[in-house]
Amino acid sequence: MSDIPTTLIVDWGGVLTGDMRTLVRKWTDADGIDLDSYQAAMRNWFGDEVGLEARFNPVHALERGEISVPDFEVHLAEALSVSTGQTIVAEGLLNRMFKYFEHAPDMTGLVRRAHAAGITTALLSNSWGNDYPRDGWADMFDVVVISGEVQMRKPEPRIFEHTLTLLDRQPGECVFVDDLRHNITAAVEVGMIGILHTTYETTATEIDTLFHMHLSS
Repeated sequence: MSDIPTTLIVDWGGVLTGDMRTLVRKWTDADGIDLDSYQAAMRNWFGDEVGLEARFNPVHALERGEISVPDFEVHLAEALSVSTGQTIVAEGLLNRMFKYFEHAPDMTGLVRRAHAAGITTALLSNSWGNDYPRDGWADMFDVVVISGEVQMRKPEPRIFEHTLTLLDRQPGECVFVDDLRHNITAAVEVGMIGILHTTYETTATEIDTLFHMHLSS
């Protein structure tokens, strides 16, 4: 078997969109929410370490499709109200957040070029119940895995294994790109090649090197 991978799997938020921290800051600024208070609410749900559930975690439940968007918005609004001392309106909370998501044309173009070059491509994304901009995905991805649709979420090993089954690939054939380190760690533990996405330039260079192709432009 060749050492050159055959498959590129990418995350959506933070990889095919702009930087998540920047997008969240735009939303909290627009809604008049203190960013530190939002981050404190998230830490309270996630526990001391990301991925460690100290108690019921509404984010994990939403990503697995176990609760509805309106139910999650109530949980988030209550947590933010406690954390900020403000009254946060629950209805439409996620829509207000997602309107600041920006398309990342550089990474999208790279994935399209990889697909056109014969590389198998897949999307693997944790969903917050949002409607993805799916126009053109049929010409971009061979496989799409959305957490809420399969009742699994990253970094659970089973969602990576499910994706591999759909792709009919061995882990070592796959390069996985994500902006969260714990998701990369989980993919590598399954046997995939991981790229922690920080900038387009560094990610594109790593992809070019791994696939022995010039896909970055």
